[in-house]
Amino acid sequence: MNKAMQVCVLCLLACLSACDRRPAAKVGRRTIVVTYAVLGSITRELAGDDFEVRTLIPNGLDIHEWEPSARDIEALTRADLVVENGLGLEGGLGKALDQARKAGVPFFTASDYIRVRIVGAGEGLPTGDPDQAPGARDPHLWTDPLAVKAVAGALAGDIQRRFGRDLSARNRELGTRLDALDLEIRKTVDALPVERRKLVTGHESLGYFAQRYGFTLVGAVIPGMSTEGAGSAASMARLKRLIREQGVTAIFTEVGTSPRTVEALARETQVRALPLATHTLPADGSYLSFGRELANTILGGLQ
Repeated sequence: MNKAMQVCVLCLLACLSACDRRPAAKVGRRTIVVTYAVLGSITRELAGDDFEVRTLIPNGLDIHEWEPSARDIEALTRADLVVENGLGLEGGLGKALDQARKAGVPFFTASDYIRVRIVGAGEGLPTGDPDQAPGARDPHLWTDPLAVKAVAGALAGDIQRRFGRDLSARNRELGTRLDALDLEIRKTVDALPVERRKLVTGHESLGYFAQRYGFTLVGAVIPGMSTEGAGSAASMARLKRLIREQGVTAIFTEVGTSPRTVEALARETQVRALPLATHTLPADGSYLSFGRELANTILGGLQ
């Protein structure tokens, strides 16, 4: 081999080495794919650096309607574990999730490990939508910190059984912080008179929050569990009447809800319209910050 060729080979080896300068601890990690950001935050809290955690649905986009690319579908089918919410929450991901199941990918379904909230008689608006009818199962479990605590505990156990990684210490620490968040929210809610604890939202997303902290669900602009539907003229008229009759003081708009519709409704009923991040993590990516900001926005809007 002449000197020129030797130099080329050495340069090539140096380039290959530079391209693979990953920390040794991160090489060969198993991959956990999580469907949406809020659930991804909890998974990262538990898995730490032991796993590669990837969230599919970008933070801030509509969980109900988002659809995956070919690359996302490949990530699902190559995952060592998929963490999903279940109960039909990830509507646009349904076919891709089914495909991953058929490929034999293990799944952890968060809603299997909580007491699922059931839509009660008289809640919301009667539209004929099956996911809003009495008896329908509510997927929005993450608005209740103690439901999230139950999910985290189950996920830690599932990961240990599958992969032999003991996450009990992290789970205990996270559970302590979730208990503290629940207590903090309770103390804040206690300052709000019961007659003002009435919620009108973009869609029916705050059932678990309302159940945990003693709020009444008056109705929603899109009267259903997802943002895929639309309110009729009759349902909107009934919602206006309920807002006036029950003395609602604010309407909360969410991702997937038309701000113009909410603003028009607020103007006609003479109440405030406020944005509420029910599906979006704050800048620090923390569920704890999410829960705190959610409660503070609701309580501030209803004062």
